[in-house]
Amino acid sequence: MNADYMVFMLIGGVFSVIGFIVSARLKSKFNHYSQIRIRSGLTGKEIAEAMLRHYGINDVQVIPTQGMLTDHYNPATKTVALSEAVYATNSIAAAAVAAHECGHAVQHATAYSMLKLRSTLVPIVNFSAMTQQWLLIGSFMLINTVPQLLLITAIVFGVTALFSFITLPVEFDASRRALVWLNESGMARGEEYNGAKDALWWAAMTYVVAAISALVMVVYLLLRYAGASRN
Repeated sequence: MNADYMVFMLIGGVFSVIGFIVSARLKSKFNHYSQIRIRSGLTGKEIAEAMLRHYGINDVQVIPTQGMLTDHYNPATKTVALSEAVYATNSIAAAAVAAHECGHAVQHATAYSMLKLRSTLVPIVNFSAMTQQWLLIGSFMLINTVPQLLLITAIVFGVTALFSFITLPVEFDASRRALVWLNESGMARGEEYNGAKDALWWAAMTYVVAAISALVMVVYLLLRYAGASRN
């Protein structure tokens, strides 16, 4: 196997391990805060509906979805989908996740610029994801004869990296909106607020690791292209 490809895969492996550790920590935090009930007694569904009402958003539906940590906001269908562990439970974790996803709904309703930019890039990122692996293999096989292919590969990976970094302010802003509302509405204060903040911080760290990993990959490809071009 090409040595450059092996180095690239090694870098990817290292960040995969880091991502696994962070994800495991997130699941541990989620499980911990899922055992602590909030004083309001409201379920994730009720928390989400209350936050949407507060911001005057009447065209977004809160629905259940299967899986763990599969919660998301879909701007196309205007739905806040909450996982089984969030939708019908009244824990700190459920309140934090439900409010975070509603934070995305508020972003959509207020035309938050970074969310609009992220949504615009989705089709391009999907196309890039489909071609990355083939370009990567081809560019390393032809590195000595067609080094320009490596530059093209770096650009394609750069699109993914750009998307990852644009995702960061979107996620951090949604968490900020969630925490502000949870505190000001009285849904989560004191230790409940601190727990929600802790859980959302670890969720954000998964996106940070993904962004750094994507950037390192692009930098490596560009360095290899520079070296191949000189040769």
